[in-house]
Amino acid sequence: MSGCDCSFEAKNREERRILKILLLINGAMFVIELVAGLLAQSTGLLADSLDMFADAAVYAISLSAVGAVMSRKVLAARVSGVLQVTLGLGVIIEVARRFWFGSDPEGVLMIAIGALALAANVTCLALLARHRDGEVHMRASWIFSANDVLANLGVLAAAGLVMVSGSRLPDLIIGALIATLVMRGGIIILREARESEREEAGSGEAASCDRD
Repeated sequence: MSGCDCSFEAKNREERRILKILLLINGAMFVIELVAGLLAQSTGLLADSLDMFADAAVYAISLSAVGAVMSRKVLAARVSGVLQVTLGLGVIIEVARRFWFGSDPEGVLMIAIGALALAANVTCLALLARHRDGEVHMRASWIFSANDVLANLGVLAAAGLVMVSGSRLPDLIIGALIATLVMRGGIIILREARESEREEAGSGEAASCDRD
């Protein structure tokens, strides 16, 4: 086996190890934030829990793409992007529903769970730091984690404002902003997947011309 093959396999093993850890962290935080969001009547926490679910699904998809051909990696990124946009739209609908029918978010629980989620996502971001400029499926994972950190900070800010003002509006606003952030990340990933697909097609055409 050549040194290049060994390096490639080592890179794949490292990516798999990181993605498995990220999958476990996000899967656990999805359950925790979902339960807490329902108990706290917080759209911010519910939005973030769905974001965690989307991330867990994305990491599972990315895990299946490690070591695969570029077309499969592009497909993984594209599925991830569509999932992000779809879940973001779902959260926007939930925010509208709670705005119309009312809610009574619990600030203390929001702060506690928001801080836990922030610590989890900072850990994910640190694990992905070396791969932020890697292939499209790993870049997608970096974008998700970076968005999550911003979303967690938003939940903490909303919790503080809910406690100070006694109004549910900060929670609804942050929930909508997180949903928008999730959809924006999905659109970016879809754009990167399309660009990677074009680059792969261009490389294939260039190789064909060289053979001719």
